[in-house]
Amino acid sequence: MPEAYDPKKVYQQHSQESAAEDWEGYQMGKATLKYGSKNKKQRSDDYRFMFDFTVINNLDKQLPSEMLTEDKSRQKSAFQMLQEDRKTLPIYPYHHNLLQAIEDYQVLVIVGETGSGKTTQIPQYLHEAGYTKLGLKVGCTQPRRVAAMSVATRVSQEMGVKLGHEVGYSIRFEDCTSPHTVIKYMTDGMLLREIINEPNLASYSVIMVDEAHERTLSTDILLGLLKDLIKSRPDLKLIISSATLDAVKFSDYFDSAPIFKIPGRKYPVEIHYTTTPECDYIDAAIVTVLQIHATQPPGDILVFLTGQQEIETAEEILKHRMRGLGTKIAELITCPIYANLPAQLQTKIFDPVPDGARKVVLATNIAETSLTIDGIKYVIDSGFAKVKSYIPRTGMESLLVNSICKASALQRAGRAGRTGPGKCFRLLGIDDLANFDFIDPPPVESLIKALELLFALGALNKYGELTKTGRRMAEFPLDPMLSKVIVASDKYDCSNEIITIVAMLSVGNSIFYRPKDKKVHADNARMNFHLGNVGDHISLLRVYNSWRECNYSTQWCHENYIQVKSIKRARDIRDQLEGLLKRVEIENKSNPNDLDSLRKAITSGFFPHCARLQKNGSYLTVKHPQRAHIHPSSGLAQELPRWVVYHELVLTTKEYMRQSLFLSVDIWVGTEEFVIDGDYRRPVGVVLFNHSDIDFEVNHGDMIAQLILQKITTPEVPEVEDLDSTARGTGGFWF
Repeated sequence: MPEAYDPKKVYQQHSQESAAEDWEGYQMGKATLKYGSKNKKQRSDDYRFMFDFTVINNLDKQLPSEMLTEDKSRQKSAFQMLQEDRKTLPIYPYHHNLLQAIEDYQVLVIVGETGSGKTTQIPQYLHEAGYTKLGLKVGCTQPRRVAAMSVATRVSQEMGVKLGHEVGYSIRFEDCTSPHTVIKYMTDGMLLREIINEPNLASYSVIMVDEAHERTLSTDILLGLLKDLIKSRPDLKLIISSATLDAVKFSDYFDSAPIFKIPGRKYPVEIHYTTTPECDYIDAAIVTVLQIHATQPPGDILVFLTGQQEIETAEEILKHRMRGLGTKIAELITCPIYANLPAQLQTKIFDPVPDGARKVVLATNIAETSLTIDGIKYVIDSGFAKVKSYIPRTGMESLLVNSICKASALQRAGRAGRTGPGKCFRLLGIDDLANFDFIDPPPVESLIKALELLFALGALNKYGELTKTGRRMAEFPLDPMLSKVIVASDKYDCSNEIITIVAMLSVGNSIFYRPKDKKVHADNARMNFHLGNVGDHISLLRVYNSWRECNYSTQWCHENYIQVKSIKRARDIRDQLEGLLKRVEIENKSNPNDLDSLRKAITSGFFPHCARLQKNGSYLTVKHPQRAHIHPSSGLAQELPRWVVYHELVLTTKEYMRQSLFLSVDIWVGTEEFVIDGDYRRPVGVVLFNHSDIDFEVNHGDMIAQLILQKITTPEVPEVEDLDSTARGTGGFWF
């Protein structure tokens, strides 16, 4: 565990319980260390080569370690210092003009550099100007939940109020607000859900869409809804915060809305490049960190890596090499930051370091724009980011490491010049910067596949309108297929078990942990929940029920290698889902011993995710036939069933199906819900019967999706009364 999180050295304890708790904080459990594109064992003498100055050009001469000590004034209270800091932000001299512009115009596009203070200060200015009178709120959306939480925490400190009272945040499955909240930070997806329940957003006087240039799907939908909403609510103020490159685009979208520019506080940033691109960028980044720590003036370091695994690897190697140096060098405190890090550990990146020490923040691209960390003077840019993309043709999600665009490279470099002159070290050649990729409207193919899925789930009718099932599904802050599973559980009298399974799925793949020194014990404990080859969904249900039977014991989690924080979060999610059952009039029924009913409910939402075993041990997916394999961590990986339903299909080292469920074909043949060709006498497919109240016949989902899309985009096109189908079925839907 990093020293910053473990000042009393409790990490050195070696009991089973301590080991489990350490893993919770440090999130280890990787069998090997991975270095960028390489995969090799760490050599104990690697630290001897860390001062290889060929890695980075133009580093200054070595400086005495005393220069790492900075004088800090402690005479004033923390609150007074925060108020003085507010006045030093670049936005402060312009706040009167800004408030006047907001009063004069309903929509305002604001352009400001990262660190100018627009995210934290504008809502406070609006509150001070009276926009929160009469019980109204100022809402500010963020593209990431980490940003929403950290910014809300900062603003509550600046206002001198308790977080969750006057200032709060709302993220998926976590609402830290109260009836007294006047400034609310939230993810854009949460504001979308509020619009569903409150279409006119009557409780808000101002909505600020921050970091709009990141253009997530939720952001684009939100902007479209807000553009329509302001026509019926002339009193609602809309602020769009964007990077310079996209400001004109947003202005044009909102009928030539004025652009308010906030000059940034830019200090010069020296850019250094390696002589050649680094194939092992993690090792190069570590070497560079140690060079900076030993030779450069005081200032913290920010390292951009691609994901949690790389960050944990870099953190472990840095600690190992620093231990090898002993007292030869000043203390270096490592602070990781990534989306899945527990909230209490995420805030550690903002803590000041002791005199004489230096902090190195190991971050994903979340630190590009969403977070501003004081004291950063050195940035090490690997030049890569992990990008999640969806391939409509195959229905596969890929999470792969790609080169960043030019705009991201500029954003990363700018983090070093926020509080003073800085340096940015790019571990790539000068010509390797990619061109900026401007975001286009959603591809028609993606839209068609989305409409096709919603229609297949019974959420849309043939006119593209929400059905009763669709309205019930929309109440749950979940993926449409998970929402359909909950709605279908009402029919099979197993809603109590299904919301448990959905809650466990919602925390990702972080329920089990696997310490590298106890892999065999951890694997055996995990397999105990898979007895009977029932599938991963049922095993997750067994985990939760066993934990509940032990009175939610922490000791039980340690003994079974279960992450305490993850399963507690699953319990919180389950409690919220249980409350939503009442809203959609689903009775909370329990049917724990009827596994067939559970499989039917799950398959009601995930029937497009069926796959059939092939002779070579791989699987062929039903929809858009694709070769895939059961993930090695699955309980079904050893005994491959003939048919499975999987939660998601991801492309990493190869195509994997995560969270797979054994599916007996005999259950479905002849039922009113699904028919799977168990004899395999025709191309693999799924036929869905009576999935909604639609009274016409169609044999391919793409046809109806095309018609819905045509009806939405061209309303004047007449409806098609009949479809020329070569294989009709009564109310059938052929995938």
